[in-house]
Parts: sequence; structure tokens; C-alpha cells
Amino acid sequence: MAVTTVFKADHCAFFPLSICSCHRRAAPKAVAFARLTSARRLCLSLLCTRRVCSAFVSSSGGTQLDFHEHKPQTTEATEALFIEPEQQKDGDQLRKRVFSGLAIGIGGGGVVVAGGWVFTVVVAVAVFAAAREYFELVRSQGIAAGMTPPPRYVSRACSVICALMPVLTAYFGHIDVSVTSSAFLVAMALICQRAIPRFSQLSSTMFGLFYCAYLPCFWVKLRCGLAAPALHTELGKYWPILLGGRAHWTVGLVATIISVSSIIAADTFAFLGGRAFGRTPLTSISPKKTLEGAFAGLIGCVVVAISLSRILAWPSSLLSASAFGILNFVSSLFGDLTESMIKRDAGVKDSGSLIPGHGGVLDRLDSYLFTGALCYSFVKFALPVFGV
Repeated sequence: MAVTTVFKADHCAFFPLSICSCHRRAAPKAVAFARLTSARRLCLSLLCTRRVCSAFVSSSGGTQLDFHEHKPQTTEATEALFIEPEQQKDGDQLRKRVFSGLAIGIGGGGVVVAGGWVFTVVVAVAVFAAAREYFELVRSQGIAAGMTPPPRYVSRACSVICALMPVLTAYFGHIDVSVTSSAFLVAMALICQRAIPRFSQLSSTMFGLFYCAYLPCFWVKLRCGLAAPALHTELGKYWPILLGGRAHWTVGLVATIISVSSIIAADTFAFLGGRAFGRTPLTSISPKKTLEGAFAGLIGCVVVAISLSRILAWPSSLLSASAFGILNFVSSLFGDLTESMIKRDAGVKDSGSLIPGHGGVLDRLDSYLFTGALCYSFVKFALPVFGV
């Protein structure tokens, strides 16, 4: 009589389901176990063995199953085998996030300093990718279940329009005619479609043009439109003549550097503060955000805005620099929550997967969408009128 002994873990990963009747038991860690290497699976099976299934095959061809209970031997080693792959995955995700963030920060800083058509074209490319992700969210199952999404050809046309808007803004110096003309053409395309037009199609498309086309254009107006020289900026004295010299350092460049840096500081301090002290939820739209994290982000944003204003000698007063920092924080938080609301209705975690560790382009631009318009208004109108 031949005897075959097979060791079996809690989820019967090694035992054929046709022989072992224990597979009906729950397997809470089956997913983690499936990710282990073959060597770790063998070690885990030996450590976690609770039953030994002995198949006695008689000479007549019959099969008899005999189960013997065994206690687990080393629980700590077993848990380590489960936990280690998850920790390794989190570590890899964090490294991807850090490397991607550094690459985006360095590249974005160079684009901001370069200005002109370099800045405009990069904004146009980013806006095109963000618009594509937005209209994919609108067409997702979560949102489309309660409304009729716009036709795909309209979504694609709107993505192209969103990419052209920053270019037209840089060329003409204003965006009023471009926005109204684009909105009219899109509305006519929706009304003249073969299917019955729906108001939900019009509303989601018009918001897409406002959200992904109109708002980003203010960054072009802020960086390239405010060409007044920042006379008191000491860095301009040492700036190479081949790169524009002192005239390169304009109010638009200084304001853009302070705004972008303070937004990055707000996101970083909010994340660290929420991880360390977060207890009170901020809003139901984004359950992971806390009041403690928001307060830490506000402090970091204002501190960075004030520090850079001292270095770049703009704005001139402490009150104006503090107000600029608070404005950046509020607008970035509102933009983040707006995108979180869209993703929540769509039933997705990220708007895309283009940026490793960060999700989609819209996930990275959400804090900047409303900020450009408010910062431009602050610099263009609030500072000269109120003198804050």
C-alpha cells in the first residue's frame, strides 16, 4: 500500500481541492500568501501546518482520508512572512512617490524659471492630459450611472480645446474671447447631436472647460503676463545676461515661484502633520484629511511664503506675504477637495496612472487649478488697491 503525505496551510494552497475537503475553510490571508516566493510558501506550509492529510491508496483503488491536528509552531515567523511583502510593497510605492516628486519638482522649477513659450507649452501638455482624465472620470460607471455623459467625440474635442487655451492666452494676452467661443461651439455640438441632448451632458462639459481650460490659463497670465520687473530682488543682479539678466526677474516669476513653493509646502506639511497628529476628520469628501493636517499645511504654507518673500524681496510687507500664503493654502485645499469629490462620485482612487506613485496628472494639478486665478487676482488687483 503506497502512502503519500501532504502538508497543508490554512488556505490549502498546496493541496489539490479535489482531494482535500478543507478548502472550504475561510482564507483571510490567501492574497498575501499568493504573492510569496515558492521557497517562502514551502517554509510557511511547514510552519503553519495544522492538519496532515494522509492519503492511503489501497490495492483496490479506493482512497481514504485521515486528518491529524497539529498546532502551529512559530507564529512570529509566520506573521513575518505575511507582513514582509506588504511592507516591501509600501516601501516601493514610497520610493516611487519620492523619485517622481523630485523629478516633477526639479523639472517644474526649470520650466517656471524659463517662462515664455516653454512654460506655456508645458502647461498646455499638462492640461491636455488632465482634461483627458477628467472626461474619463465623467464617463466612468460611478458618475455615468446617474447622468448621461457627453459623447466621446465631444470629450476628445474638449481635451484639444483645453490644450489650445493656454497657447491662445499667451498669444493674445487674454482668454475672454477664446472661452466664450469654445463654449458656444461645444454647446452647439451637443445640441445638434443625433441622440436626444441632455442637460447633464452640457453641464459636465461646460464645467470641464472651466475646470481644465479656463482656470489653468491664469497661470500663463500670472507667469508671462505680469512683466513688471521685481526691482528689489537681489538674485537678479547675479542672473546671467544670456538668460535674460536682471530683466528676467519679473513680478510674475517671483509670484509664481512663491505660489508653487507654498503649495508644495502645504501638501507636504499637511501629509506629515496628518500622519503624526491627525485625529479629527476634516470633511466626508476625503476621509483621510484631518483638521490637524490642514492646520499643519496652513502653517507650512505661510512660513514658506514669508521666507521666500524675504529672500526675493516681494511682497514688501509681512502682512501681504502672510495674506498671499493664506490665499495659496485655501485655494489649493479647495482644488484638492473638488477633485476628491469628482473621484468619489466616479468610484476611483486616482484619476489615472501616468505618474508612478502619484496617480494621474489631475491628481497632481488639482491643488493648482484654482490657485492660479486667485493669485493673479491678488497680485493684479488686491495689492495695488488695498496695499496689503
